[in-house]
Amino acid sequence: MPHQMNKDTIPVRKGEELNLTVLEQFLRSNIENLPNSPLELLQFSAGHSNLTYQIKMGEWEAVLRRPPLGPVAPKAHDMEREFKIISELHSVFSVTPKPVLFSNQEEIVGSPFFIMERKNGIVIDTSFPEEIKVTEELCHRLSEVMVDKLVQLHGINYKETGLGAISKPEGFTERQVHGWISRYERVKTDEINAVESLKKWLAGNIPIQQDAAVIHYDYKFNNAMFNESLSDMAGLFDWEMATVGDPLADLGVAMGYWNQTDDPDELKKGQGTASITVNEGFFSRKQFIELYAKKSGRDVSNMNFYLTFAYFKLAVICQQIYYRYKKGQTNDYRFANFNDKVKTLIEHAARVASEEL
Repeated sequence: MPHQMNKDTIPVRKGEELNLTVLEQFLRSNIENLPNSPLELLQFSAGHSNLTYQIKMGEWEAVLRRPPLGPVAPKAHDMEREFKIISELHSVFSVTPKPVLFSNQEEIVGSPFFIMERKNGIVIDTSFPEEIKVTEELCHRLSEVMVDKLVQLHGINYKETGLGAISKPEGFTERQVHGWISRYERVKTDEINAVESLKKWLAGNIPIQQDAAVIHYDYKFNNAMFNESLSDMAGLFDWEMATVGDPLADLGVAMGYWNQTDDPDELKKGQGTASITVNEGFFSRKQFIELYAKKSGRDVSNMNFYLTFAYFKLAVICQQIYYRYKKGQTNDYRFANFNDKVKTLIEHAARVASEEL
């Protein structure tokens, strides 16, 4: 396997270790034909939410996912639900990892967890691996792959999967807007001037939903994996937010993560380093949305509502993380300044609300 293929893992972070003896015994009892090699554990470095580990015995590799440490919000980090989603989608959307097993035996890793296949490829986040020659054509092609896969996902007939049973497609956007507003209120810490008028604007401008589709709802470069030639997507991960809902809300979230060159600096560097999409050759949000509209046939005239909501939702996610940090439920120093990110995102959402795309 080429060396660049496994740059996505790191040694397990302090405090996030698992009991290897207990886990190995569980794996050997539940998975057939495992090699007679000791269990090795690494951690995936990306992500601020669920803990994701690479588990390996000799040639056999898989991925284990469990919720974050400390108290978690009700209904959040539902491992059984995420396992059900990938089980339903794997056969109809091949970039979904293949499910291996789910367990709610908390004594194994300290919480319910599931195991899925380990896909190999290249994950691009804020920079390209150094051995890749970056051209405008490459950036353009990657943009197009991101559009195509989103259109393909939204084109799946959800009624032919079991996802309708764990989703409520009708009234999705309205429920989402009110739900995220109340989540914000539950974890509020700092006073932010723009937030009251933004909440009113969101509640008063909810578009009528055109149709329902399977949505990923966390669609961005660092949740995707590409093949070695960077010509196609090899994997799409982090399905915990997925449901059947408004496809334009999914597009909005994707565009909320999609920075472009002329974005304010504090937005581009929201996660410390600007997203890969600020590079020359990547689509602008407008180009992405237009190509999505052309390929999916959907009306995107209300996209500035969905984009405003995406920035607000991102602000609430950062606020939830900051609240956990402030309450001492996590000691991860990466979260110490998340209140600044929240303010930036709220103010940016308020600006987008007043603009047309």
